[in-house]
Amino acid sequence: MLATGRVAKQKEISQSTRRVANKGKATVLALGKAFPSNVVSQENLVEEYLREIKCDDPSIKEKLQHLCKTTTVKTRYTVMSSETMQKYPELATEGSPTIKQRLEIANEAVVQMAYEASLACIKEWGRTVEDITHLVYVSSSEFRLPGGDLYLSAQLGLSNEVQRVLFYFLGCYGGVSGMRVAKDIAENNPGSRVLLTTSETMVLGFRPPNKARPYDLVGAALFGDGAAALIIGADPTESESPFMELHYALQQFLPGTHGVIDGRLSEEGISFKLGRELPQKIEDNIEEFCKKLVAKAGSGSLELNDLFWARSSRWTGHPERARDETGAETREVGMQQTGVDGLWERKQQHHLLHNGQSKR
Repeated sequence: MLATGRVAKQKEISQSTRRVANKGKATVLALGKAFPSNVVSQENLVEEYLREIKCDDPSIKEKLQHLCKTTTVKTRYTVMSSETMQKYPELATEGSPTIKQRLEIANEAVVQMAYEASLACIKEWGRTVEDITHLVYVSSSEFRLPGGDLYLSAQLGLSNEVQRVLFYFLGCYGGVSGMRVAKDIAENNPGSRVLLTTSETMVLGFRPPNKARPYDLVGAALFGDGAAALIIGADPTESESPFMELHYALQQFLPGTHGVIDGRLSEEGISFKLGRELPQKIEDNIEEFCKKLVAKAGSGSLELNDLFWARSSRWTGHPERARDETGAETREVGMQQTGVDGLWERKQQHHLLHNGQSKR
C-alpha cells in the first residue's frame, strides 16, 4: 500500500495550513487502537509461560530465553492470563481438543477489542456513527456465523443498512488487504465513510511447546494481541482532518511459494509453519516490488525512504530473524538506517504481529 500526502494531524486545522486532498482519492481520516489489560514483560515471559504450561524441560527453556533476547521485544499485551489458564487448564495439555474453549475466549475478546478501537477512532474522527456507510472487519482469531462484523455493528449502533465486508483468516496481510478494499469502496461510492477494524489474539495458537514443533516457541516469544481501527473516505469535509492519502495498492504472489507459510485449523486450535526460506524469498523480491510502487506514484521525486510499507514489510509480519535481516534490507533496498531504527523502537515498546498493527 502506497500512502502519500501525509500531514500533521490536528483536530483543529486552520484554512491556511490545511492540506487539500486530491479529489476522489481515499484518505485516512482517523485512527484508533485497543489492547487487552494483561501486560507481559519480555523479561518475565519465560518463567511465567513455562510455569503456566507446567513445562520443566531445560532445553526448551534455553531456546525460549534465546528467542526472547533476539526479538528485542520489551512488552506485549495478551488476552491469555493466569486467570484464563485457571479456568481452562486443558489449554496446556498436549493434543487436547480445545477449539471450542479457544473460540469461547477469542470470539468475545476480538469483538471487544475491535469495539474499543472503533470507539476511539470515531471519537477522533468527530462525526457520528450514523455517518458510517461501510464496515470492513478483519480477523484471523475468531470463527463463527454470523461473524464479528455483525456483533460489532450492533455494539456500535451502526445503521442496519451499513454495508459490511468480512475477512477471516487472511493472516498477517489481513490489515493491508482491508485497507485496499476500503480504499476501493471509498473511491467508488461518493460520500461514503468506511470503518475498517482489525482485531487479533493468539488464543487459537496458544499451545504447550513440543520439540517436534520448534516454531511454536517463536510465537510464544513474539506474538501479541490488540486491535486497530481507521475511518477511510474520499473528498473530506471541512470538519474532517485527512492526514494520509491512499494513493495506490499493489499485491503480488510469488509462484511456487504457497507452502512457505502454512496455517492449519484443527481441534487443538490453529498452527502455523514458516519455511526457513521465507526471509530470502522476501529479500530477493522486495526491491522490485517497491520500485513498482514508486513508478505508480508518478513522481520522480519519491524515493524508497518515503514508503512506510517498504520499510516495515520485511519484518512487520514475521521478525524472528529481523535484526539480522535489517542490515540486508537496508543494503539491498537502499534505505536509510534511521528510518529502520525508528520502526524498531516502536516494535520494542509494543509488538503486534497480525495485520501490521503497531502502537502509535
